[in-house]
Amino acid sequence: MSLIEAFWSALRSLRANITRSALTLLGMVIGVFAVIAAVTAVEVIDTYFQESIQQYGTNTFSVERHGAQFVGPRGGRTYRPPITYNQVETLRERVGADYDIGVLNRFASRERTRSRFAETEAAIELHGADQFFLDNFGFTLESGRPFTEQDVSRGRPVALLGAPVAETLFPNTDPVGNEIRIGRVRLEVVGVLEEKGGFLGLDPDSRVYAPITHLLATYGDGGRNMNSVSVRVDDDAQMLAAQDAIISQMRVIRRVDAGESNNFEIETNESARSTFDAFTATLTIAGAGIGLIALITAGIGIMNIMLVSVTERTREIGIRKSVGAKKRDVLGQFLLEAVVLCQIGGLVGIVLGGLFGNLVAVYFEIGMAFPWDWAMGAVLGVTVIALVFGGYPAYKAARLDPIESLRYE
Repeated sequence: MSLIEAFWSALRSLRANITRSALTLLGMVIGVFAVIAAVTAVEVIDTYFQESIQQYGTNTFSVERHGAQFVGPRGGRTYRPPITYNQVETLRERVGADYDIGVLNRFASRERTRSRFAETEAAIELHGADQFFLDNFGFTLESGRPFTEQDVSRGRPVALLGAPVAETLFPNTDPVGNEIRIGRVRLEVVGVLEEKGGFLGLDPDSRVYAPITHLLATYGDGGRNMNSVSVRVDDDAQMLAAQDAIISQMRVIRRVDAGESNNFEIETNESARSTFDAFTATLTIAGAGIGLIALITAGIGIMNIMLVSVTERTREIGIRKSVGAKKRDVLGQFLLEAVVLCQIGGLVGIVLGGLFGNLVAVYFEIGMAFPWDWAMGAVLGVTVIALVFGGYPAYKAARLDPIESLRYE
């Protein structure tokens, strides 16, 4: 029997027991689906994360009170004093014009924002920023002008709006030059930012940005910690020297004694990347582990179904052997049936898993992705499952005595 004939014979055998075959396929579909769905979702998130990091460029790093990887001696965070705006200003004075040091801090969240034309829902955040805001934090101006050094030094009541906020508050009017009210402040709109897109609960577009000095004067300083302090250098070659200089100055500013560890962290794109990689690796391993358990369970089900099939087709095997079929022909036939069954389940699982995983991209309106390497691995994996768990039933069928098989009822 040729390979093509064996293939069609396998399909006819599976179709003859459609319900049993479908139930057997279900376990294989679930196993492959779990792996591909998890890996696809992780790849979608990873692609978005890489694109987001690239917006900041490779020539920026941040100074954080607690880095993403910081833990205390017992696994929890130990107390560290806030990085205040006064410390940021002192740092600027000490490094001079060598580096651009930008700051971004949230002062209010879920605030209704009003203009004389419309009002937003209570989901707008108010952030304080400075003249380095656009370049240091990866924003682009759509219209109007950015914050100037005079805006910040004089604490002017001006604002930059995220694109969705501007569209809501000024549906048929140019926002620039108009006034808005958010929280405790009234601000004149001087610019609108291009839309960046939000992800995982973070939406930089649904925000209003004002000079941090104006908001500190209105809301009070109180030693509040700055959420983000970003340092930008002219080119990548200056990164290490800039980090050393910032660390040295921050230790003096924050009065860290010689020999003591820093009470702040330097975060780069690479450190953020490594932290995120650890997170996605955990998700991938979890999805793969669930899928592997399901695949092994499906493999055991396939072996049981194939054993039942061998018993039901004992007379058929006897007839085939009596007309010249050899052991390897029977062995190959049953192995091919197992492979075909597993491949159908694997392909269905790959398609469903890819579609389900990309629901993350659709929901968050970000780019789609597909893990081709994992898909190829899934095809190979289900083939191995078929050969391993279908091997014994196929071997048992090949060893049947043709005379005894013909007598079987």
